Amino acid sequence: MMLNMSASAAGLCDFIDASPSPFHACATVAGRLLDAGYTELSEADRWPEQPGRYFTVRAGSLVAWNSDGPSGPFRIVGGHTDSPNLRVKQHPDRLIVGWRVVALEPYGGAWLNSWLDRDLGISGRLSVRSEGAGLSHRLIRIDDPILRVPQLAIHLAEDRASLKLDPQRHVNAVWGAGREAGSFVGYVAERAGVAAADVLAADLMTHDLTPSTVLGADASLVSAPRLDNQASCYAGMEALLAAEPRGALPVLVLFDHEEVGSTSDHGAQSNLLSTVLERIVLAAGGSREDFLRRLPTSLLASADMAHATHPNYPERHEPSHLIEVNGGPVLKVHPNLRYATDGRTAAAFELACRQAGVGLQRYEHRADLPCGSTIGPLAAARTGIPTVDVGAAQLAMHSARELMGAHDVPAYSAALRAFLSPD
Repeated sequence: MMLNMSASAAGLCDFIDASPSPFHACATVAGRLLDAGYTELSEADRWPEQPGRYFTVRAGSLVAWNSDGPSGPFRIVGGHTDSPNLRVKQHPDRLIVGWRVVALEPYGGAWLNSWLDRDLGISGRLSVRSEGAGLSHRLIRIDDPILRVPQLAIHLAEDRASLKLDPQRHVNAVWGAGREAGSFVGYVAERAGVAAADVLAADLMTHDLTPSTVLGADASLVSAPRLDNQASCYAGMEALLAAEPRGALPVLVLFDHEEVGSTSDHGAQSNLLSTVLERIVLAAGGSREDFLRRLPTSLLASADMAHATHPNYPERHEPSHLIEVNGGPVLKVHPNLRYATDGRTAAAFELACRQAGVGLQRYEHRADLPCGSTIGPLAAARTGIPTVDVGAAQLAMHSARELMGAHDVPAYSAALRAFLSPD
């Protein structure tokens, strides 16, 4: 199999810049799927009996599948749409020593110092009262530089070598100067073209306004926000679009809330994936028994990013496990099941990489450092589907801006495509 050339570093940059929030990431994927002939289904409707290419969206999560081929086990690529950032509190307006301040709160394991002194926009969703007792949800995106979290001057620091940030006091953003705090949500409502009184709830978050870019003298790197995990969302989307059902039914699932434990109605610990898979079987005329029989023979690739070996901190990595950018996809293994990989599933992904003609790297975390996790163990436990954890190598994970290899983008997508369409 040739590399999936529809996936590219430039395409990833465009995807990320179009997707400042999980809601926008779902909208970006949905738009691409619709353009490719997929049909959106509502979970509240009866689903069609005929095979086809479909997707459904639940808040910041999305599931898409292609049942045009023969029925068989599921081959699933899973990622997550959310990334660590700073989110707007419910009562955000502050007036502090002559500054108009918006109260923010870290979401997920945000590397807080990376958010200082950046021009920030706002994105997310407004829940708005419609005529009568109606309710609608509107995407909001403001790409103007309206917020900034200012760094303390070095001359005022108690310790010039380091500055410890308090997430309650030190990550609030200024958005003006004056003697009146003003209404930030009212400002956002005005920009959205709705009356402030009609806004019943708001899910708002900040995003860095610096565009994603391909960099390096040889254009071999990608610098962008939200690579963890929108790089996997993009690679998985392109893999699904290129997949050919051949005895397995390809599925893409993108969950929200991975960065905070996945415990929500549309996170990896929800019923979203298992419900959709069962409904696919039932709509095609199968029974619950048929559905349950398909799960043990199915496979899920939990696609998240992986730690490249850092040139300034090589001692922080497990010896003999060099992980290079542009070195191909990364298989992630953890004996204490922070990753879901075992020998069965590792072998299946190794075969997919060979089928795609790309290299495979193997990552293990240092035993004396706490290891992060993914949707892999959660989805595996929720569905009973054997799961492998994979990713693409990057630096600066959970920073406001991250770095990965440009050549890894098509290689990663090609491996996921081969996983969805095994020979």
